[in-house]
Amino acid sequence: MHTDIAIVGGGIVGLATALRIKEQRPDLQVVVLEKEDRVAKHQTGNNSGVIHSGIYYKPGSLKATNCIKGYHMLLEFCKAWDIPYDLCGKVIVATKESELGQLEKLYQRGLDNGLEGLLYLNREEILEKEPHCTGIKGIWVPQTGIVNYRLVSEKMAEAFEKSGGQILTSSQVQEISIGKDRVEITTPGTTVTAKLLINCAGLYCDKIAEMAGQKLDVRIIPFRGEYYSLKPEKAALVKNLIYPVPDPNFPFLGVHFTRRISGEIEAGPNAVFAFRREGYKKTDFSWGEFWQSISWKGFRKVAMKYWRTGFGEYYRSFSKAAFTRALQALVPEVRSEDLEPAGAGVRAQACDSTGGLIDDFYIREGEGCIHVLNAPSPAATSSLSIGQTVSELALRHFEK
Repeated sequence: MHTDIAIVGGGIVGLATALRIKEQRPDLQVVVLEKEDRVAKHQTGNNSGVIHSGIYYKPGSLKATNCIKGYHMLLEFCKAWDIPYDLCGKVIVATKESELGQLEKLYQRGLDNGLEGLLYLNREEILEKEPHCTGIKGIWVPQTGIVNYRLVSEKMAEAFEKSGGQILTSSQVQEISIGKDRVEITTPGTTVTAKLLINCAGLYCDKIAEMAGQKLDVRIIPFRGEYYSLKPEKAALVKNLIYPVPDPNFPFLGVHFTRRISGEIEAGPNAVFAFRREGYKKTDFSWGEFWQSISWKGFRKVAMKYWRTGFGEYYRSFSKAAFTRALQALVPEVRSEDLEPAGAGVRAQACDSTGGLIDDFYIREGEGCIHVLNAPSPAATSSLSIGQTVSELALRHFEK
């Protein structure tokens, strides 16, 4: 088949990009290639469902600018498509004196990113927001919310198809050939010839880029995030969202409590190196993908730098008691028997050759291609803004 633009990846970023392109240029033919039998099966469908406010991200970074813009775009989309969401707010809690400096930085960063209504909370005020939470100081972030991103993605797919776009599921990319003014993408069912390829392949975005001839200085390293859920009779221990002060040197937010839009209370996630890119279980293993990760010089540097943190994450992965203790720092009443295993997600984290875990969105252009090479959290919140950014790059190829 022939098309103007082929988008690889039917997660929320790929779908948002497809939708934005069709909104601006309805005359262009756009097809989304998704290797699974439905959209949003991996990162999008396995995240915690949080609508992020933008408080964590460096002012002026792609994460900050796209999160703030994407936040408002997401709420407008949810209203237009009758998607339930709840701007319930969250507390970020410092539990020890050593965290107060980082808490101050987060508060200032939130102000710099334009957030309104941020409040410092003392011990008593933390308890007013979350009666079972402990902490010496906190921040109230009223903009934070919850939504079902799988449902958001399904509605994006519906809107895209209504606008004339096409989604081909069960269409894993096997080969990419770059020619003059065309890109050929081979899948099991067909060969798609496009004028432009957009790579939104998430956990396999670096592999798609390499298929397209890109020489990369980054590699995707998969990190599994494992969750527990509070038993229904203990759900009253958490009203909305409770987060710790994150480690500024590690691009993860630490185990926390999240109320899902469906009402359950999730606890987690941790962040452990996964032995395969879609390794949702501890037993999931792919020798080839494991070797690709550990043989990457950047990963070895990361492992040397963060081995203590990594060991602690693995310990919590295999020890429910250790996981519980981490949660008890926020809600002391939680007991191990209150927790039952829930799902897991895998985060596609780009790592460069110097051992840097890239802490921003990363978009790169190549011959006949645009590659989204790092889009971890808050990519779901930011998706429509990222889609707008990528669509603007794409439409330059079709200027009359």
